[in-house]
Amino acid sequence: MKSSWTERIYNGVVKENPSLVLMLGMCPTLAVTTSATNGFGMGLSTMAVLILSNLVISALRKVIPDEVRLPAYIVIVASLVTVVELLIEAYLPSLYSALGIYIPLIVVNCIILGRAEAYASKNPPMLSVFDGVGMGLGFTVALVAIGLLRELFGAGTAFGVNVMPGAYQPMSIFIKAPGAFLVIAVIIAVMNGVGLATKANEKVEGCDGCCAGCAVCDGKGEEERK
Repeated sequence: MKSSWTERIYNGVVKENPSLVLMLGMCPTLAVTTSATNGFGMGLSTMAVLILSNLVISALRKVIPDEVRLPAYIVIVASLVTVVELLIEAYLPSLYSALGIYIPLIVVNCIILGRAEAYASKNPPMLSVFDGVGMGLGFTVALVAIGLLRELFGAGTAFGVNVMPGAYQPMSIFIKAPGAFLVIAVIIAVMNGVGLATKANEKVEGCDGCCAGCAVCDGKGEEERK
């Protein structure tokens, strides 16, 4: 059982990282990662909701009728998000102001509903909790890494602390929308370079990740034309 727990955490952080491998939850990933602190806050908020929603949905998986499972999941997630939002507003008002509308939008984050449907609704509570921990950690790591790089190059700071030499000229593009796409692209390129290919490379059997000269796809196209 322990190996299953560690496997769920490893999958969530590395093998099935929701932002960098599965490419899910890109809206908050792009929007709130203007700094490492914002990314850390959003990641922990989402992880808390993931863990609790996986636990509740797994515990009720034999009670919730299949016909209304998705509305039931949304009600559960929305209730948990409301609690998390109120706690952040009460105890971390600066973070609440920085994250803004993206906290309530956790309700429709496809990572949470996806794990509820794909894993929590089919597995026991403790494994579902560790699945939530793994996916939440993976999401948090991705957001902090993206936010740290954008903050470092865009403002010359890391977690709000100036770490660049005085002569450094910040590149403001990194804290704007294009910077988010650029940083994510570089991180994914590095991951692909070391063998952590995205799920897009597994859609076609035999895919080597080189779409420009893909013999597999060309072959399939020829067969379809025939």
